[in-house]
Amino acid sequence: MTLILQLLILAALIILVYTGIRYMRDPLRQLESAHKRNDFFMHDHMEDALKNFFITYKGAMFEGEKYVGSTENAFEVVRIVLAPKRTEKLEGLQYEDFLFIEKEIEQRYPYASIEWQSPIKELMKRRRK
Repeated sequence: MTLILQLLILAALIILVYTGIRYMRDPLRQLESAHKRNDFFMHDHMEDALKNFFITYKGAMFEGEKYVGSTENAFEVVRIVLAPKRTEKLEGLQYEDFLFIEKEIEQRYPYASIEWQSPIKELMKRRRK
């Protein structure tokens, strides 16, 4: 009887450790944690072009919509439209911050052109001229 009880306790501990590890590695939890710490984090399912990705940087959250098209040799993500989730969180971000975000996206999607939604689009147009 004690052997069965010990096995049940061991199984419960294994389940608790496994659940804790899964919780700590959950990408959505990591995204929220980075958002609270004002760090950079990109939550993306690169293998699924239908799913949007989320980026947090310096307290601002962005959603990226991917569009697939053809390149010279294959079908790839060729266009990404980025939109801020809450425009009031953009306060304090500078042109260089948006260039950093673009560079991070270009590392993952080298064939994609990046479009920003308002009000970032206007800032990027003015600075690139």
